Amino acid sequence: MVLLRKNQRPDAQLMIVRILHSKDTMIKNSSQTGQISRVILILAGVVLIITIIVFIAIRITSTKKTDTTEKSQTITEIENESPKPVYDQTIGDIRFVLQSSVNLGGVLKSTIAYQQDLTTTERFIKVTIGAQNKGKSETALSAWELGNIIDSQGRSFIAITNKAFYFLPKPDLCGVILKPEFTPVPCIRIYEVSKKSEGLKIEVISKSPKVAKVALDLILP
Repeated sequence: MVLLRKNQRPDAQLMIVRILHSKDTMIKNSSQTGQISRVILILAGVVLIITIIVFIAIRITSTKKTDTTEKSQTITEIENESPKPVYDQTIGDIRFVLQSSVNLGGVLKSTIAYQQDLTTTERFIKVTIGAQNKGKSETALSAWELGNIIDSQGRSFIAITNKAFYFLPKPDLCGVILKPEFTPVPCIRIYEVSKKSEGLKIEVISKSPKVAKVALDLILP
């Protein structure tokens, strides 16, 4: 019996060693598993952050492209728009406003016995422009005038003031002295213009303080 007990002690010790070793192994495995889990969580967090950053960058880029496209479309639309007609312009202290433009056809009928009718193969156009002094002192005599009619092709047509003398109202008020803020003074001129001309404008001229001119659109059927 004594021998058996002596033989059993080493076995018991061995089992205890094995159990302890097994526990150490389990603890090590558990520790390794925990470390792996932490690494996976960290990687998942990094991937999530990168995904969010990429998403935000794509949204910002997309928004910028949309804004740029809309601005380009707006600019293109503005550039493609036809310029609006201009019937009222001010040069220095003198305001010019279109009062009427009439197509008189190819014949100016005389109301005077000794004056013959005036005819043309094209058309006569009668233009009335009002001139008003917006300054604080009266203008000089002949400080303003009407210029030529210009069509869309750049062709120029001069007033036939001498030729149409008897067909114009008297007195001739073009270029008279303008008093500050008086009612616009009508200046009337007649022009001989081609039937093919379109987009007609008339030049208005101010000579004070320096010579300058702009164009007003004419309204014609």
